Amino acid sequence: MIHISILIPKGAILASLEGSRLLFSQVNQLIKMHGGEPVFDIQLVGLTQETTVSGGLFTVNSTKLIHEVQKTNLIVIPAIDGDLKQALEANKDFVAWMTDMHHNGAEIASLCLGAFLLASTGLLDGKKCATHWVAANEFRAMFPQVELITEKIITDENGIYTSGGAFSYLNLILHLIEKYAGRDMAIMIAKVFAVQLERDSQSAFMIFQGQKEHEDEPVKKAQEFIENNYKEKTTVDQLAYMYALSRRSLERRFKKATNNTVTEYIQRVKIEAAKKELETGSKNVNEVMYEVGYVDIKAFRTTFKKITGLSPLEYRNKYNKLAVAV
Repeated sequence: MIHISILIPKGAILASLEGSRLLFSQVNQLIKMHGGEPVFDIQLVGLTQETTVSGGLFTVNSTKLIHEVQKTNLIVIPAIDGDLKQALEANKDFVAWMTDMHHNGAEIASLCLGAFLLASTGLLDGKKCATHWVAANEFRAMFPQVELITEKIITDENGIYTSGGAFSYLNLILHLIEKYAGRDMAIMIAKVFAVQLERDSQSAFMIFQGQKEHEDEPVKKAQEFIENNYKEKTTVDQLAYMYALSRRSLERRFKKATNNTVTEYIQRVKIEAAKKELETGSKNVNEVMYEVGYVDIKAFRTTFKKITGLSPLEYRNKYNKLAVAV
């Protein structure tokens, strides 16, 4: 039997905590309905007997405290909310326990912003990680040694798993069910809970937020210029001249401050403007392309799909109310 320890961090988001418990429990119920033995032994593991979650609106009771769990196969870290630095401080007693469990063979899966708690153990250093795209800048600032992959729904590296934003945690739970209970069971659970299997990317849901929480003033000014003039053609050389920097120095400082090259930043600002127009406006794809400063339809489509995972027309059809109604 697979022993699963679902953590109850202080300030956890109830949806991911209870949602993961429900999916794993449903596996056991389906197997018992067909005369089999349960696959999972599911425990809710806390620092205290009772833990308030979801901004204090709910209280969750632990079935085990961390010192009572000497061995486990899988640790699941639900999403946490509120001030993330405060949340990490409030839950720091989980860190040594998780590290010991992992060194003794336990796998660990973080759901959404639970990646912050997982990263605080150091077990993600040098590994790929997904989390909610909203917190990408904060995560990179706090854990620069982790390779954040913002577009991914799931990462899977040597017994360390992470998931992207919000309800994409369901895809990670299905991934784990497939691993431990088989493909057929994962498909059945996906059908029972009406979850789309094998979503790979959260790119289409992301809203670009330029990283401005840095102290490099020329880079901030360059960011603001790009954002205020996205309809125009802006070059790296132009920006370097405007802010009295060499091209090499600007590119180095810009990448360090924003985690994007200058060219990437220009592209992302243009595509974000295009997304908003495609979501709400009545212009066709070519009109939107010209509106945001592209003149080559192939280049526009290629860049748009690289950033969002969808073609401009697919994006418009997915999110524009008028397009959906047609």
